[in-house]
Amino acid sequence: MTDNLKKVPVGCPHDCGGSCLLIAHVEDGVVKRITTDESLPDNPGVAQLRACLKGRAYRQRLYHPDRLKHPLKRVGERGSGKFEQISWDEALDAVAENMLKIRDKHGPTAIMNISHSGSMLCSYHGKGCIYRLLNMFGGQTMLHSIVSNEGGVFAALHTYGTVFTTSEREDLLNSKMIIIWGWNPTDSVWGTNSSYYLALAREKGARIVAVDPRYTDTGATFADQWIPIRPGTDTAMLVAMAYVMIEEGLYDKNFLDKYTLGFDKFKEYVTGREDDVPKTPQWAEQITGVPAQTIVELAHAYSKTKPAALTVGHGPGRTNHGEQFHRAAATLCAMTGNVGVSGGDTGVSIFGYPIQTKVMSFPAGGSPENVSVHFNKWADAIIEGRTGGYPSDIKMVYSVAGNTVNQLGNVRKADRALKMLDFMVAHDHFLTATARYADIVLPATTHFERSDVMSPWCFGHYIIWSEKAIEPYGECRNDIDICADIAKRLGIQSYNDTPEDEWLKYLTGSADISDWDEFQRRGFLKYKLERSHVAFREQVEDFENNPFGTPSGKMEIYSQSIADMGKPDVPPIPKYVPPSNQEADDGGFPLRLITAHSKKSCNSMFYNLPWVREAEAQEIWINSADAGPRGIKNGDMVKVTNGIGATVLPARVTERIVPGTVNIDQGMQFEFDSTGVETKGCANAVCPDVHTSIDITPYNSTRVQVARA
Repeated sequence: MTDNLKKVPVGCPHDCGGSCLLIAHVEDGVVKRITTDESLPDNPGVAQLRACLKGRAYRQRLYHPDRLKHPLKRVGERGSGKFEQISWDEALDAVAENMLKIRDKHGPTAIMNISHSGSMLCSYHGKGCIYRLLNMFGGQTMLHSIVSNEGGVFAALHTYGTVFTTSEREDLLNSKMIIIWGWNPTDSVWGTNSSYYLALAREKGARIVAVDPRYTDTGATFADQWIPIRPGTDTAMLVAMAYVMIEEGLYDKNFLDKYTLGFDKFKEYVTGREDDVPKTPQWAEQITGVPAQTIVELAHAYSKTKPAALTVGHGPGRTNHGEQFHRAAATLCAMTGNVGVSGGDTGVSIFGYPIQTKVMSFPAGGSPENVSVHFNKWADAIIEGRTGGYPSDIKMVYSVAGNTVNQLGNVRKADRALKMLDFMVAHDHFLTATARYADIVLPATTHFERSDVMSPWCFGHYIIWSEKAIEPYGECRNDIDICADIAKRLGIQSYNDTPEDEWLKYLTGSADISDWDEFQRRGFLKYKLERSHVAFREQVEDFENNPFGTPSGKMEIYSQSIADMGKPDVPPIPKYVPPSNQEADDGGFPLRLITAHSKKSCNSMFYNLPWVREAEAQEIWINSADAGPRGIKNGDMVKVTNGIGATVLPARVTERIVPGTVNIDQGMQFEFDSTGVETKGCANAVCPDVHTSIDITPYNSTRVQVARA
């Protein structure tokens, strides 16, 4: 190490469920290498905050030859990617001029804000800056719903009365059995150190069972058993497990009587007294493809092993009726008495220890008259406007810290919608699929080029100090500074008159940082809890003084609030809802498509880094039983089609996916050939832009056909 080399703590703020510590080794103003947390924990409850491959490869992202260095102005057709370099003054003048013109003619809600989760965990820097600017400008059209886990959020609120439904990952060490259902943290992270604690739990002797359409790397690494299941049928298997437990008296009646509401109605459904259809394992086998005996054995093991954790991912909930999966999983957790106890779980993984309450975000400000549309209807809102029943006629789109156009369904429609705009602006690090459509592209800094405080997205009682390690790359500017300069041009006063360091201390005012110098030196603050956080432990240990947050004060297996919605497709007790005739009719598209999160990207980020691409290729997983009749061999280029569009990518013929199902990892940046076929393996070329009656984005209910290209 030379005398002028310094080690700088930098957080990793992306939308993977983790919040990890990176150490930037900086020499002469350049990041020479990146390591991760190597500190010895002073709190046994929190392990080292160690980064994954993507975080450790960040130097390749910082200095990638395609990194944006200067403001750009579109000179070709929108979406063509043809731009010319311009000055900051010219760029910002153009943005302000068009914003004023559009607002004065069409009103502020003619500007749609599609900013998203590229800087998910930052308290100061990120998409909050553009919400504040547009609010102070008079308003905006926003996007609502949670694409990742709307079904889980719905289930958590109506079952438990809160979204804080997850225990600390370290509590897995107290589990005698762990069922990982649609959960793949080895690839998708899903909380810093999730895989680490699974490894420790396995070493301690916990039996781990993976239920998943794919034999994932998590299943291959940690599970004693893989149970392949058809996507979208998970609720049927859970209900059949409940049948076994009810018929054999293997459920915790005392727990159900004291802490839950409505088990009697669920029991009537499961046993068939409601509809004359007993939900037996044989019934479920026909739906799920899981042998009845396997269902029986898992029900026995789960109900007889104490404590046991039914730990679920978001994927099974990203289906039509996906909220029923989470509601059914929560019911099984209650039936086994595993809610609120160490080593158990809740069946709904949203947030854990509420560390978010200690760190605020950059305030939105203003008194706007905002309107919103569902995330998956943003393109329709542009195309159809008020005449189509949408709240505004969209003339301009603004994007900060996101690649929303790429990450939502039906990218061909997105292409059509964006070409109808009067104006579009994007702040980004690269010329992403979204930025390609902008009239003005503004180069933004990364978290290595600015300071911030970060908190974990889901799990963990710590916060991270992320220090500015290097000066901005090229002419890049912080998103907040860009918005502040635009605000001046718009005549907005007091957009941001406070220095960054003062903002950060204000936003962390509830974080109990007693020694800022030590916090900045170490790069993190880990909170010492008297005991590890277990979701709903207070309710179970002292129910009279700590009721659940539901209307009844109990965990609601039957939800009157759901019943009052009057939605026939959303029953008030957990049920398997069969596909409608339209959903079940393959229409020539017989294969189910799932769109997994992978180790090579975080949403659409990192896909362009050499280290990451070397680790995992973009391929479609297809079982040999489906590949053989189609004449598809491993490595063949195949075309994936349905009524939405088409994409082309290599085939991975494998037994690690259930027959009748294929997988395309989400996140690849779309590109079209001259015939309109997507050529990079973007899953959203074939995923529809729809949502269920409770706003779930059901990507994992997509159906496709696959043929040799």
